[in-house]
Amino acid sequence: MTDSSVSALSSYVEETTVASAALTAACEDASEFGLTIPDAMTGQLLSTLAAATKAQGVIAVTPAAGVVGLYLLAGLGDNAIISCIDPEPEHQKRAKVTFREAGYSPSRIRFLPSRPLDVMGRLANASYQLVYGEVSPLELKAFVDAALPLLSAGGVLVLADALLDGTLADLSRKDRDTVAAREADEYIRSLDGVIVSRLPLGAGLTMITKL
Repeated sequence: MTDSSVSALSSYVEETTVASAALTAACEDASEFGLTIPDAMTGQLLSTLAAATKAQGVIAVTPAAGVVGLYLLAGLGDNAIISCIDPEPEHQKRAKVTFREAGYSPSRIRFLPSRPLDVMGRLANASYQLVYGEVSPLELKAFVDAALPLLSAGGVLVLADALLDGTLADLSRKDRDTVAAREADEYIRSLDGVIVSRLPLGAGLTMITKL
């Protein structure tokens, strides 16, 4: 498939996706504050994964928790709980408003205003079926090491934009982010007991499914 075909397909999906009023408002709000949000294809994948894993426990590590959370909640059962982790209280405050206006009970969303790597080590192992992470390339490897023990068998770790639009394939690139992303990708592919899938969504999405 050519680059133009991929672009045309992405545009088609975006144009033919009907988003709820709550999701549209959340996307506009996140964009206004300069936050990265998943494209429609990534969002639909998150909804599908939430449903397919029959997730009861989900972790979302992202400043745009309102947008990511709505995609996840669309695929979750009524008793499932999302834990939103982000060190910026303002981001979480806005996400609370998003979920409330979308009609979701506050009891379904837990907010943890902490650095992800500080708090994830205190969460219960094998208690989550889906983890979504939007993290710095410099923290990717450590994030994977922190997230995988939290997943139950069959659980999925989703790393958004982990492949840096493919620039990590350019070995002449020696900047810290590219080198860190390249090393993290190599590390992930060396892991045992998982299935790794890398998809051309966003800037390159990596999925790790725990066997």
